Amino acid sequence: MDMDYQRILIALCLAWTLVQCLRLLLAKRGRKFPPGPFQLPVVGNLHLLGDLPHKSLARLAGKYGPVMNLKLGMINTVVISSSTMAKEALQKQDLTFSTRSIPDALRARNHSQFSVVWLPVASKWRTLRKAMNSNIFSGSKLDNNQHLRVTKIQELIIYCQNKSQAGEAVDIGRAAFRTTLNLLSNTIFSKDLTDPYSDSAKQFRDLVWNMMVEAGKPNLVDYFPLLEKFDPQGIRCRLTGHFTKVLELFEDLIDERLEERKVMGCKNVDVLDSLLNISQERPEEIDRNYILHVFLDLFAAGTDTSSNTLEWAMTELLKNPNALAKAQAELADVIGKGKLIQEADVTRLPYLQCIVKETFRMHPPVPFLIPRKVEQEVNLCGYTVPKDSQILVNVWAIGRDSSIWENPLIFNPERFWNFGINVRGQDFELIPFGAGRRICPGLPMAMRMVPVMLGSLLNSFQWKLEDDIAPKDLDMEEKFGLTLAKAHPLRAIPIPF
Repeated sequence: MDMDYQRILIALCLAWTLVQCLRLLLAKRGRKFPPGPFQLPVVGNLHLLGDLPHKSLARLAGKYGPVMNLKLGMINTVVISSSTMAKEALQKQDLTFSTRSIPDALRARNHSQFSVVWLPVASKWRTLRKAMNSNIFSGSKLDNNQHLRVTKIQELIIYCQNKSQAGEAVDIGRAAFRTTLNLLSNTIFSKDLTDPYSDSAKQFRDLVWNMMVEAGKPNLVDYFPLLEKFDPQGIRCRLTGHFTKVLELFEDLIDERLEERKVMGCKNVDVLDSLLNISQERPEEIDRNYILHVFLDLFAAGTDTSSNTLEWAMTELLKNPNALAKAQAELADVIGKGKLIQEADVTRLPYLQCIVKETFRMHPPVPFLIPRKVEQEVNLCGYTVPKDSQILVNVWAIGRDSSIWENPLIFNPERFWNFGINVRGQDFELIPFGAGRRICPGLPMAMRMVPVMLGSLLNSFQWKLEDDIAPKDLDMEEKFGLTLAKAHPLRAIPIPF
């Protein structure tokens, strides 16, 4: 009897397996899925990512094509590696591809439920984007805050002068990070939250830095959602601690401002005042929770990206002395050697603009942009993209596509001389800020800040690599995370003209 039972059980299992295989075959009939490498049991293609996934996936795209399907653990993932396919997804089918794939770490303190970065494209997201565009990143607001940026860049130059007098090297990335952090804190709160000499300010700087480190770590939960309850690497737990400290600081600053407003009235001098006004006049649009998480977005997204871009630009120029000499000659001719750059000057500095574009091409701040997700099955240029697939746009690979760029591995700002292309989301050969509805709202500020910071550093000093490293020996190794940083900080000694 037991043998008969076992035979029946085996027969039922085989029948069930056959039915599932037939269903899968029938489901695939008439549909063409993107090609991709063979998937191993359980891990899928995770073993192919390596330490630098943007490079690994670029190599795989060379074999499987500009739309490629992988299984990363339990997550079906479609990788787009060409400007043509990126345009199709991010412009022609923008709404379909507009949902975010939320990393588990960013669920800390329920951040993804309040953040404009992670909210779905719906009424609350539109309200927050409108508030940010109107009160932070509009042309008039940026014009009104220009004096803040001038002051912060002057402080950066003074910091470098002090280092120069002591014969010490400047950690370019850290210095740029601190400058950007203070610019944001003055724009939002009308005060510095960090300086080179204050212990409490250093703690805040390190806190924001550590937030970015944790958010950028590879997380098993993102590939195996079943592990969410366990947080096996402790990433969400540590990020919860960092978020809590930053949000508590923001809470204190808001309470302090509300007390000031009771005594002195509303002066409407900064972003905090503007958002508090909206919150009091139209509380259904934005409340205190959303304000706190908007600030968290601004500090997290606005510091690392700009400072990494500046560090890569300086690295490429120090590695390419001819390009550095051309940039400094243009600055001396147009501005005058030793003078700070004003934002209005940038339009008269075409070579400086070319350097910034070439840096974005070779070192996009977020190599896969922020991952997206399709909530329904989608057709992308003849390929079927399965429901719930994660979408990665490899802008790093697009920037090194030899069918678009001649000698793509060479830093050559001149390629942009007569190339009518910009980074504002319309030219898909160069989309470091993304495109479509989800384009980075901070683009206008970044494109004012980065060229002026870079130009001021180049026009105020000659630069010598620490330890007399020859330009050709300068380390160019990358460290992959949420943003693409240098693996080893750029340290250079400023020498006054």
